[in-house]
Amino acid sequence: MNKYLLEIGTEELAYKFIPSAIEQLKIEFAKSLEENEIQYSNIKSYATPRRLTVIIEGLPDKQNDVEKILKGPISTIAYDADGNLTKAAIGFASKNNIEPQNLYKKDNYIWAKVEQKGKSIKEILKEIVPGIILKLKGTHFMRWADLDIKFQRPIRWIVSLFNNEIVEFEIAGVTASNISRGHRFASLPQVKIENPDSYLETLEKVNVIADYEKRKRTILELAAKKAKEINAYIEIDGNLLDEVTFITEWPVPVICSFDEKYLEIPEKVAVTVMAVHQRYFPLYRNGKLLNKFITISNYTGDTFENIQAGNERVVRARLEDAVFFVKEDTQKPLIEYLDDLKGVTFQKGFGSVYDKTQRIITLSKDIAKSLNVPVESIERTALLCKADLVTKLVFEFTELQGFIGSDYALRSGETKEVAQGIKEHYFPLNADSEPAKGIEGQIVGIADKIDTIVTVFADGKKISGSQDPLGIRRATLGILKTILHKNLDIDVSKLLKQSINLWPDKIEDKEKLFNNIKEFFEQRLIVFLSDDYKHDILESCISKKDVLSNLKDFIQRLDIVSDIIKKDNYAQFHEAINRIIRIIKNETAFDTVNTALFKENAEKELYNAVKTIDENSLSYENLEQALIKIIPLISEFFDKVLVMDNDIDVKQNRINLLNMIRLKFEKIADFSKIIF
Repeated sequence: MNKYLLEIGTEELAYKFIPSAIEQLKIEFAKSLEENEIQYSNIKSYATPRRLTVIIEGLPDKQNDVEKILKGPISTIAYDADGNLTKAAIGFASKNNIEPQNLYKKDNYIWAKVEQKGKSIKEILKEIVPGIILKLKGTHFMRWADLDIKFQRPIRWIVSLFNNEIVEFEIAGVTASNISRGHRFASLPQVKIENPDSYLETLEKVNVIADYEKRKRTILELAAKKAKEINAYIEIDGNLLDEVTFITEWPVPVICSFDEKYLEIPEKVAVTVMAVHQRYFPLYRNGKLLNKFITISNYTGDTFENIQAGNERVVRARLEDAVFFVKEDTQKPLIEYLDDLKGVTFQKGFGSVYDKTQRIITLSKDIAKSLNVPVESIERTALLCKADLVTKLVFEFTELQGFIGSDYALRSGETKEVAQGIKEHYFPLNADSEPAKGIEGQIVGIADKIDTIVTVFADGKKISGSQDPLGIRRATLGILKTILHKNLDIDVSKLLKQSINLWPDKIEDKEKLFNNIKEFFEQRLIVFLSDDYKHDILESCISKKDVLSNLKDFIQRLDIVSDIIKKDNYAQFHEAINRIIRIIKNETAFDTVNTALFKENAEKELYNAVKTIDENSLSYENLEQALIKIIPLISEFFDKVLVMDNDIDVKQNRINLLNMIRLKFEKIADFSKIIF
């Protein structure tokens, strides 16, 4: 089968754009091939800072020929009074490239049978590829020269090959060919690509590892080997590794160093300078940070003195700044920075960060009391949790907020628990990281995030796919993850209402605000648990319950329902409760059942069995078993009893009985939401 290669050669692309771009290319090619009814076996992607590449495998030579039946005008329009074809019919024939005599009449319309010859794949690629390239989306797209088109960076060359044949087209004044470019410092600046199969091998000869997965493995292997030369090791950060992978074409590790005096600053600061700001791999030995690091150079030579000197000069300057900031900041204890928070606006119209701190203290104390844990260290953590925001070091390294506060707290004589809580109240930092380990960080973090969420919603800001002010989605998931992973017995609904009440003059309709936030939390809860539970089970257990008031109870019910639907008798269980729900759906039901109105033994037996089930005292496991036992009685009831009796009182009494049963099932879940 045939293969097609597309390489878009550019100036250096922003590394964050590259993974998105190659995924977009794969999606758009798959979509276009499907629309053109072209089969293929696989789409592979490759990328470097200067090229985006796809190779499509398993392509045919041409589209399949197809026969189409086309519907024309109605007969009264297609034929005149003498039975001759009208201009409308002739126009229909001409439009579809068929002879008028080949039209035929059926069901009062004229029709045409058209045989459509399949185009060659090469011809179709020539038509669709320019559009696919120009469909790519991302941030900071640009125009260059006098061109009207936009792309992430200027396009400099295009390779377009169907097997060994050039599929020629033009974009931005660049004509597609079979000529690619090697590494900027390679001995051969240009290279001819013979066919898709030789692409990767050909580029490696000119110092380009186009396969980014191979490039990533190479970086890991070479960096680890280099570190081992000095009896050290690297701790892999996935984000750093991805970034370095997409800023190099030919990675070469170089060991650099800095003065040991810079190890006196907080380790997190030194690591951030190296890894985040400079894209270096810090080196460790026996669990301790060394005054050495590895930089991955995009280099083809064999002399590294200038590379070492340049990187060491840069990191020295950054670390020197950090040393200065630490000395300046630690001239006074962390508590003395608190008053400066009054000058830092939290949200326009919603006070300062100092005001937010006071609310965090109030909420944290309430949570601590509800959990029956000591309040003192939690209150102190809440008081100091934002103090580092006005330090010089955090102003320079904003991503270190919390970590710096923790270090400065220890230097100021605060307890280890308070220092840890200051750092951890920002946890979890992302969807994959762990929540706070200490109770101080857990409680203060929840209070902080609740206050932020309430403030954003109270300010009327909209949360959408493209807008997430102050990271509300992440904050909500952080609260849920902390409560569930740490098994905290926290009433989130009550906490939200307490937070809302801290804004007496800002919020007119507190109930509406609470309901909006509650709905948002429920949506995030479904997202958070979607990997562990089916969507319909999540919906059934959320329905008609305030799950935020007791998340532990919610998880218990999810587990019970997940277990119930796996059992052999679930079909009968499902039918029984859903038949009840369907019958009384549009009926008014009351709490009382009058046994004097029973006419059939089946309703008496069902009632006697149901009234023994106390759903409020039974565990969910025992309630499940009790409900399973009455399924045969429910089936017998429907077999022998007509619910909609002509006697209105009898009918109402039977509806009340069914409603009594429904409420016991709904103690676990709304089983009408379960797809079966």
